[in-house]
Amino acid sequence: EVSTKDGKLIVNGRSIAVYAERDPANIPWGKDGAHYVVESTGVFTTTEKAGAHLKGGAKKVVISAPSADAPMLVCGVNLE
Repeated sequence: EVSTKDGKLIVNGRSIAVYAERDPANIPWGKDGAHYVVESTGVFTTTEKAGAHLKGGAKKVVISAPSADAPMLVCGVNLE
C-alpha cells in the first residue's frame, strides 16, 4: 500500500522523506539517517557537485550517470 502523510511517502507502513530541493546541500540527509545517496538527476555528476550531498549529511554518494572525474564501475566490464 502506498500513500502520503505529512509530506512523506508511506510504503507498506514505512515513512520515506521526500524533498523538492534544487541544492543538495540543503537536503537534511544526516537528520534522516541517510548513509548512501544515489545521485540520478544527471546534474551533479562531478565529485565536486555530488559532494553537495555530503554537506547535507550523507555519508556516501553514488553517481548513476557518467562522470568526468569520479571512478566508474561497470559490472562485468571493470568490476567482477
